[in-house]
Amino acid sequence: MSQLSLFGAMAREPALADIEGLLAGNGQVVRRDDSARVSVVIADAWRVQVLVDEMHSALGLSAEVGPAAGGTTVGTPWLTALRATADAWTLGAVKCPPEGWSLDGSRLRWWCLASGWADKGMYNLALGANDEHAWLAVGSALSAVGVPGVLVGPRADGPAYRIVGRRRLARLLELIGDPPDGVPVDGWPQP
Repeated sequence: MSQLSLFGAMAREPALADIEGLLAGNGQVVRRDDSARVSVVIADAWRVQVLVDEMHSALGLSAEVGPAAGGTTVGTPWLTALRATADAWTLGAVKCPPEGWSLDGSRLRWWCLASGWADKGMYNLALGANDEHAWLAVGSALSAVGVPGVLVGPRADGPAYRIVGRRRLARLLELIGDPPDGVPVDGWPQP
């Protein structure tokens, strides 16, 4: 039996702030009046279903799903509780992690569910193609939890952080826990 990580997804009760893991990747946050929503465009049908199920089971939210260029949009409903997140993650119209933002297992889990994939002894976490200004801060947060990744560009299936090595993959898996039902083998880290 492995030791429970203090930063692992199962170390505490799920919280709405965990959804910020989507913003580490290609998720977006939008404000409207005194509310906001976090959404992500998904190309894989299995990811859509898993995110909808996780929003319901972990956060008690009914996900909003709709068509989008390149896939399907999965998002939270408009919530006043997300307005502070939206304000913290935006500088004008630009998505940028707030000062001192950190990752933990729960946030990493959301990132993996939305845009992670395994490939020949490595695991990739996709980044937003137009979020270059956020990539280094997200990479620093990834390193801070003991899962440093290599930033790869579009020519190497990026932009993404690529995590390589048994120890790093085992640490990532320790943090995010077991995959929910519906996640294929290549959708979850393999140490």
